[in-house]
Amino acid sequence: MEFQIGDRWIGKKHKPFIIAEMSGNHNQSLDRALAIVEAAAASGVDALKLQTYTADTMTLDIHEGDFFIKDPNSLWKGSSLYSLYQEAYTPWEWHEPIFNKCAELGILAFSTPFDESAVDFLESLKVPAYKIASFENTDIQLIRKVAATGKPLIISTGMASVAELDESVRAAKEAGAKNIILLKCTSTYPASPDNTNIATLPHLEQLFGCQVGISDHTMGFGVSVASVALGTTVIEKHFTLRRADGGVDSAFSMEPEEMAVLVTEAERAWQSIGRITYGATEREKESLKHRRSLYIAKDIQKGEMITREHIKAIRPGLGLPTKFLDEIIGKSVKENTAKGTPVNWGLF
Repeated sequence: MEFQIGDRWIGKKHKPFIIAEMSGNHNQSLDRALAIVEAAAASGVDALKLQTYTADTMTLDIHEGDFFIKDPNSLWKGSSLYSLYQEAYTPWEWHEPIFNKCAELGILAFSTPFDESAVDFLESLKVPAYKIASFENTDIQLIRKVAATGKPLIISTGMASVAELDESVRAAKEAGAKNIILLKCTSTYPASPDNTNIATLPHLEQLFGCQVGISDHTMGFGVSVASVALGTTVIEKHFTLRRADGGVDSAFSMEPEEMAVLVTEAERAWQSIGRITYGATEREKESLKHRRSLYIAKDIQKGEMITREHIKAIRPGLGLPTKFLDEIIGKSVKENTAKGTPVNWGLF
């Protein structure tokens, strides 16, 4: 199931593909956005992702009722949807300079479109892939529009039932998507590890026959690294310069030093999976000599019978395995044998 996004290979034979999600952490400054690109590239990520929308393509300019965020547990309590998206959106004229900066620094750039006009715009910029956000994973018209480009399609699965995911994946495939990645996602901000359920990953992979990954809203990198052992090929984390700088997503975003650790540890986790194997690996063979084995622990004369005092199970491992101790007791030696001699069958 491996395939490429740009010049990066995605699949279990390759280290995890790591995406830094800028979202609204640019705080309405292009200079800050470009600084985020530089920090993301320096941390070692494979790609930077934007979100492409305007407040008008997301919602209505209404500031009360259903359009007002009253949830006391929400990071955005007290804002209307429209004002939140006005604050968070990335101006479309910024996309090209941001993408150019990514190319200059050797990382990929793509985006999440939130309506069909955003797809047309992103196609004009020749993005190498698309991402569908969790809140749009049931928007079949949008999924079909993106799938028709034929480019790799990453879909976050937050809140979606199996039936809803089946409908969305079928729609994507019927519209032309050949390479689909489903990201396990918990749509709370931040998410907690105990509500992340990464045990779903292998089931998701088997159920839909596609690659899987994680869109991780937890703090830290433990969940993302653990997910690699369960089949993750793609990891997406929100990214900012400093959480203390504020911004709509800053509270659950990674800082550059944390992202660098994630890049390193995710690759180590991937390397550690390996294959099913028993016995000494090639690199372990030299260590075999440090096992315990049987050694002569006291000088013994020719013809003398071995007693428990004459033999010890010690390191190094150049004598007979310790399991033969009882068989050796009571045998006589053929020659005078000095303390420190490794036991072998030729002594008796």
